[in-house]
Order: sequence, then C-alpha cells, then structure tokens
Amino acid sequence: MNCNVLLVIMPPMKIPFTEQVLPIEAVLDDLKQALRERHEVVLEAPPGAGKTTRVPLALLDEPWLAGKKILMLEPRRIAAKNAAHRMASLLNESAGQTVGYRMRLDNKTSRQTRIEVITEGILTRFVQQDPSLDGVGLVIFDEFHERNLDSDLALSLCLKGRELFRDASHPLKLLVMSATLDSVAIASLLDDAPVVRSEGRTYPVDIRYGQAAKPGERIVERMLATLRQALSDNPASSILAFLPGQGEIHRTTEALGEWLVERRMRGVHLRPMYGNLTLEEQQQAIAPLANADERKIVLATNIAETSLTIEGVDVVVDSGLVREARFDPGTGMTGLHTTRISRASSTQRAGRAGRLAPGVCYRLWTESQQEQLAAHNTPEILRADLAPLALQLLQWGVDDPAELRWLDVPPAGLWQQALDLLETLGAIQRKGKATVLTAHGQVMCNLPVHPRLAHLLICGTQAGHLSAAANLASLLSERNPFSQDNPDISQPLEILAGTAKCPYPQQGWLQRTRQLANQFVEQVRAQTLPENGVSFLLPAPKIHGYLLACAYPDRIARRRHSGGYQLANGRSADLPGKHALGNQAWLAIAEVSSTGGAKSDTIRAAAALDDKLFASALADQVRTQTVVEWDTKAGRFIAEAQHKIGALVLQRKALQAVPAEAKSTALIGFIRKQGLDMLPWQAEHEQWCARVNLLHRVEPEQHWPDVSRANLLATLENWLAPYLDTVNVLSDFRKLDLSAILSTLLPWDRQQRLEQLTPKRLEVPSGSSIAIDYSQAPPVLAVKLQEMFGCEQTPTIANGRVALLVHLLSPAGRPLQITQDLAGFWRTSYHDVKKDMRGRYPKHPWPDDPLQALATRKVKRLM
Repeated sequence: MNCNVLLVIMPPMKIPFTEQVLPIEAVLDDLKQALRERHEVVLEAPPGAGKTTRVPLALLDEPWLAGKKILMLEPRRIAAKNAAHRMASLLNESAGQTVGYRMRLDNKTSRQTRIEVITEGILTRFVQQDPSLDGVGLVIFDEFHERNLDSDLALSLCLKGRELFRDASHPLKLLVMSATLDSVAIASLLDDAPVVRSEGRTYPVDIRYGQAAKPGERIVERMLATLRQALSDNPASSILAFLPGQGEIHRTTEALGEWLVERRMRGVHLRPMYGNLTLEEQQQAIAPLANADERKIVLATNIAETSLTIEGVDVVVDSGLVREARFDPGTGMTGLHTTRISRASSTQRAGRAGRLAPGVCYRLWTESQQEQLAAHNTPEILRADLAPLALQLLQWGVDDPAELRWLDVPPAGLWQQALDLLETLGAIQRKGKATVLTAHGQVMCNLPVHPRLAHLLICGTQAGHLSAAANLASLLSERNPFSQDNPDISQPLEILAGTAKCPYPQQGWLQRTRQLANQFVEQVRAQTLPENGVSFLLPAPKIHGYLLACAYPDRIARRRHSGGYQLANGRSADLPGKHALGNQAWLAIAEVSSTGGAKSDTIRAAAALDDKLFASALADQVRTQTVVEWDTKAGRFIAEAQHKIGALVLQRKALQAVPAEAKSTALIGFIRKQGLDMLPWQAEHEQWCARVNLLHRVEPEQHWPDVSRANLLATLENWLAPYLDTVNVLSDFRKLDLSAILSTLLPWDRQQRLEQLTPKRLEVPSGSSIAIDYSQAPPVLAVKLQEMFGCEQTPTIANGRVALLVHLLSPAGRPLQITQDLAGFWRTSYHDVKKDMRGRYPKHPWPDDPLQALATRKVKRLM
C-alpha cells in the first residue's frame, strides 16, 4: 500500500447542495478561516449537525490544500462507507471518484480520488509507509471522542511526522472533530488550537427515567418491558434500542419477535446492528423502510451512538450499558466487561431520538444514577492490549512512548506487558536500555494484523502451511459464527478449507473470511522471511494446534486431573459443556472469556495440541528452570530442575547438590510470606527485642540495632540465613535456637551492656525480684503496693534515662495506681487508697506513713 498520490489538478468544483441547510454550514466560514490561519483546528458539533459529510466537501477547494488529498479517519467501517457514499451523492458521483473509501477487504478509490474516508488502521499504515504523508494536505479525525487506540496513535504519529518531514511551505493540517469532546485538552495538545463550535440543531427529546434494577433482574427482561411500553406509547415511531452486546441483542430479538407474533403486530421489523455483522446486514438497519406505514426496531450496540443517521427513528430505549474490552497485564489476556456508559455517551444516545424530529428517550436507570455516571468514556489506550501500538512505534524507531505527544500517555504497566509479549514472539531484542525490532519483528510490522497473528502467519509459512495459517488467522480476525456451540476451531477451518459444507446462513461469513485469508496469503508472499533455522514440515493434523501455540504460548493448556484445564499463564479454564475436545490432554487456546464471580475462565476457541511437539517444533517454548523453593502444599523444601512452559511443569528432576545461598533465599522468601510467628517465638524473645529497641530509641548515638518485627522481617538475610541449613521440613523451623540466633545481633560487650541498662528483673524494697515488662512503653514494673513502702523515687533504667511505669497492685494483684511519680503518690493518692483498702484487706499493713514503713510481701501476722 502506498499513500503517495498522483495528483490531478482540477478546476474548483461547485458542490450541488440540494438538501436542506444543515447546522454545520453556519460555521463553515469560521472553520475555513481558522484553517487558513492555523495548521490544527478543533471542531465541536453535536450529532446531526452534518460535520462528517459537509466539512470535507467544503474544504476541498481551499487554496492551502493546493489540490492535495484529504484523509478522513472514521472509527467504524459502516460509518466510513456511508459517509463516502453520501458525499459522492452530493457531487452527483459514485464512490471511488472524487470521494472514495478504503478499509480492510474493501477499497473504492481511484487516481482522481481527493477525499478518502478510511478506517483507523489504514491511516497508521499510511503514516508508517510515508511519515511525511506526501500528497496529503489535511487529515480529519472524525468522532475523536470515541478515543480508540488507533486514532490516538495515528494523531501522535501525524504530529511527529509533520514535525520531522513537513515545513510551513508544505503544511499538513489536522482537524479533530467530535460531538462530545474535552475540547480544552485536545486543543492544548495541538498547541492551543482554535476551537470552532457549531450549536447544531437537535429537536427536543423527552427523557423518561426508569426504576433501579431489582436484585437478579436481567437487562434483557427490563429492555423487553420498556420496548413494549415504547411501542404502546409511540404507535407510529421507529425505535433504536441500545444493548451492551451481541448476546443480549439476539435474546431480545427472539423474545420480542415472539411477543409481536402473539400480539399480531404487523409491519414492525426487527433489525440487529453490531460490529460483527456484515456491512450489508448493518446497512439494513440504517436504510429507510419501503412502506411509510411500517416501522422498525433497531437493536444495536454502541456502534449506533454516532456518525450514522438511522432513518425514521425518533424513540430511543437505552440500557445504559456497554461492553468494552479491557486488557489485564497480569494475565496477558483481554476480556469483555459490561460497564455503565458515561454521561457523554448517554447524551449521544438520547440525541439519536432528536435528529430528525422531536423524540423520546427511555433510560433504564434512575435520574440519581444519571448523576453518578462518569463524565467521559475511558480512552482505549488506558485499558487495551498495547502490543500492536508498541510494534508500530518500534517500527518508527520509538522505544519510549514519551517521545511522542499524547492526549493520554500509554500506561507503564501495559507498555511493559506489550514489550514482554513482543519479546516472547521474537519481534524485539533488548539491548541495554534500548529496544529494537528483529528481522522477524520487521516482517510482523508489514502484516496488518495483531502481532500474535502476524507471528502465526510467519510460523505457518516457515512450517510449509501458509494456506492453513491464513485460514486460521482470518478465522481469528473475524467473528466465528460457530463458537457459541463449539469451541473446537476444527469445524470452521474445515469449512474454510473446503472439506466440509458451509450452512446457508453462514455463506456471507465464508466469502468474507476466505477473501481475508487470500489477502493474508498475498501479503505474506510479498515479504522476505528471515531465516530461523526451521527444518521441519508438520503434518496437517498437527498444524493448527502448533500455530495457536506459537501465537498464544501463554494459553497452552493441560488438562487437570480434577477436570478443566490449567493455562501456561497460571489461570484455569473450562470448556462450555461437554465436547470431544475435553478428551485432549493438551490444548492450544486462542480465546477465553471471563464472567464476574466465576471460578475459572471459559474456553471459546481452541485446538488439540500434540505434546510431542515440545521436543521438536515447540522446543523453543520450553525453558529449563532450577527451582529451589518451599513447597507449601507438601510442607517441605524442594530443589529440582524443571522443564516448563510458563506455569506448566513438563518434567521434574531432583537436584543432587543445592547451593546454600539458593536454599537460604527460598526459605527466607517463605518466612517472609508466612511471617515471623512461624519461628519458635516465645515471650522471652519479645522481651529481648523490646529491650534492644528501647536502647535503640534512647541511645541513638550508640547505634543499637533496630529489632522491630518489621525490620527483622526485612533483614532475614543478615541474621537468620546462616542458621537455615538444617531446615528441610516444616517442623525443623521449631527446632531453631532463636535466643542464640538473636543474640548474635549484639557483640559480647553490647550483650553485657544490655543486661546492665535494661535488666530483666528489678529488686524492690521488699527484697523481691520483679520482672520488668518491656513490651509496653514505657516499661512496666507491676508490684504489690506493700513491697514498695519506703521507696520515694520512681525506679529507672538505662542510666536513669527511662522512668518505669509502676503498677501498684492490691494484695489480689489488681492495679490500685499507675504512676511514674511514686513520691507524689505516697503524699496524695495513697491516703485515699488506704481508706478504701484497709477494710477490704485488713490482714495486710496500711501504715499512715508509708515512707517510714517496712516494705514487705507478707501479711501482718508473719512480719
């Protein structure tokens, strides 16, 4: 694909606008003026304003364009195709003349095309092949508020390419258009670009809120009830209903169809609309009905939010939900999650009811819930698999996203995950801090598919099965119509290969998927594949499992004894129901889905995998790892060499000799995970640590060690590691002499000083030796009151730096007074205590002058 354009200079065109004047035309002069003065402009216009079809035509003869081409980026294929046909019709032409479009498997352009409507991946390819975009004068980013990954990448590449390869005499102008957009942020990214706003013209829409969902109530049930109400309230209207995904659309269509038949409601057509339908099927939902007395109900995903005008619709029923892909860098898998839409999306959806006439929008949520919605959608760049973006940037020579300008910088975690995958696929090499493409990675860049599938195509070609690889890649690129019933991909692959008959309803899928497979074959044959030492040709029955294992090495799976499968990435997955595929010991899995609350994932697309390939074709997937660790399940230390694919252990071999350092590291890791209490920890050890920590605080100049729990756990290597040689099973930990081990933290002279400054026990006036509790701050001396007679000064430790907290106890051992001012107690509070205790404990002395009395631990008769 080459984006250099042979320019045909034509005289200015008079565009025959014969339709009603659209709101956008009121600001076209302002837009033209802004683009004459600046090379970047932001256009904000509500749905139905006409920006998609009128703006490119209005700018076609601007002097600064100088006969160059306009590229307009559309996020969705049907919107791109419709926009091109609409603009061509306004010129009384067919698509492919002045106005054309280009998308995967469909190209309507010619040498005279000057407005080219393209889907997002196409623009990225253009910029990769010609960073200057020579022959292009303007790039329009339509519906930019959707914040798709490709549009963010394309904008960043255009900005960088313009900076490097274009000058003021040959500018590349950029126009960002949207209906709901954070225009301040995008204008700031574009060097404070001017913002042109169209007020638009929308008819009033009556918003009708619903009730909060009941526990266990499904969205399809609520949608059906609201659709029935909308049909009753609006007997002459067509309805657009927004549902989160294809499954809900099918269930709603089936149930609503049965209800319409029961009610004998004729002339109501049900039209599904979602991304996996063909363009022709999607077009049926958009096209007007043949008879004026008929109406339709379009059941759509968020594909119908923007860009498209659906004829006849003036009622919207909104579920308030959207299903979006989110990538988990921890597992390397993308899952579909059903979430609430944003307020911006709710505005877009409601606006569909007021594009052609006053309308009604039924919302399946409450007005208070509306206020709780997020303001805007989460940009895809913050939640997507960034491997395709990383591969494109590396082809540009950019190994750090920070080198480019972004509205949202790719998150570091997702970026690192992308690099890890590319390295696994052999696409990149790490050279110090730099990351560069390999020859294999360069070929992957040249194939317009996800890096996993590009790697699959290359591996298939090198194994002598290009056709099979192309069929598999095309199957995984398109929706598999058989996946709901059977996760085994052999059935659709047999249909693609012509060895099985295709059911009539899937004939369109077959034609489209074969066309894509043929395109893959042509693209691979156009490449010069690098030598990789492959010297094997796999038999056909093994090729599909092998190719999936190449593309998805993290999803190689082994059957568990308890049922289900364990994946190389550590996750578990089950087949949906009973299938012959479940008899296979090994699977290569391409797709799994997850459901909130489920114990494991569900396998959606997989093939049987021959484990003998681990010793031949897939030998590079197997790594040998020396594992020295504590086996929690077995309760013992193990040391072995393991042959592994990810988390799956293929073979174990016990090590005869284990380095002491490796064993120590494994055991310390286990202790850190379990905590210090797994050691033979006694009260005496707690007291010892507390005494040392007291001196650590009061004598910082003496550099006493920090023996707090947290620091001991952090420094296990220093004080515990030398004593772990004898530990092999769990009970061995209890045999450790912890007192001796802890004492090594203090040299001999410090041990003596510890005993001197923080004695374990203190002799009181009665002659008793009382233990000091250092676990409290300050340390506590708990002693019977009579044993302290005659002691006026509060006892201290640490050379008088720390006064003990004296707990004066009753004869029964209960606290009568807690004090650090013993002299003050004798003079004041003691007399109140004496009055209260003398009658309760008459056998014990309660002298009037405790400072002159004899300290004792005996009763009066024994004194």
